[in-house]
Amino acid sequence: MHRTRGKVIGVVVGIAATGVLAACGNNDSTASNTPTLSHTTAAAPTSASTSAGATGQPSPAPETPADTATPERPQPVPTNVVPPEDTSKLTDKDKKFLDALKAAGITPSTPDIALSIGSYVCQGVAANASDQDLMTFVSAMAGSDPSFDPAKMPVEQAGRIYIDTAKATYCQ
Repeated sequence: MHRTRGKVIGVVVGIAATGVLAACGNNDSTASNTPTLSHTTAAAPTSASTSAGATGQPSPAPETPADTATPERPQPVPTNVVPPEDTSKLTDKDKKFLDALKAAGITPSTPDIALSIGSYVCQGVAANASDQDLMTFVSAMAGSDPSFDPAKMPVEQAGRIYIDTAKATYCQ
């Protein structure tokens, strides 16, 4: 009987705690007031602010920042900036793969993107993955390259070029 009473008391305490916690908030997860950037200026002194204190001097006006009219904003990062290619670290196999892609009409934004896709194809081939499985992921990776232009070729065609080129030049 004591066990049952303890369980009942535990359940009642749990329900009460839930009710108390739920009552703490009004379950409003949206902001009702949108903060804005505003420029405030110091108002002219009033009779209350100019009344003499213990020293007989008026209270000083609150200090305001000198340049609050133009808030500092970060400069946008250009999206067309391509890092310079460091071809000194590329192996002959890497260069052969990249040259074959270029000849087939694929110019990746960086060699790392193309080499990552080529490595993925080679790993898939080694694991006996089907071309269809490879095609799904390779097409997605090729389409996510910033230099990929769907107006030049469909993403599936780019995926096919990556797979065929990697098999022919990179997976050996």
